[in-house]
Amino acid sequence: MAEIAPAPAAAPAKAAKKKSAKPKKAGPSVGELIVKTVAASKERSGVSAAALKKALAAGGYDVDKNKARVKTAIKSLVSKGTLVQTKGVGASGSFKMNQILAMQRACQANIL
Repeated sequence: MAEIAPAPAAAPAKAAKKKSAKPKKAGPSVGELIVKTVAASKERSGVSAAALKKALAAGGYDVDKNKARVKTAIKSLVSKGTLVQTKGVGASGSFKMNQILAMQRACQANIL
């Protein structure tokens, strides 16, 4: 007589872990703070990256803790065309507002 081996029991399904949703911090983003700082500047040649970091630190932003965020925000603003890099390469150098883009936005605001 052949004995039939019992079928292995199915493994119990694991419950999916829910990620705890962190509340989004209130206040403007790093990019918005940078745009405000550069727009407020009256320098003809633009604002240097070091001066930007000093202005952010004076405004209460922890620059030492968020160096990478500041760098990526500067790079993304330059690639979008919001800022123009007058000197340097990457996230270093001097930056000023893109006048052409500002004029286009003002014209669109007047049309609407």
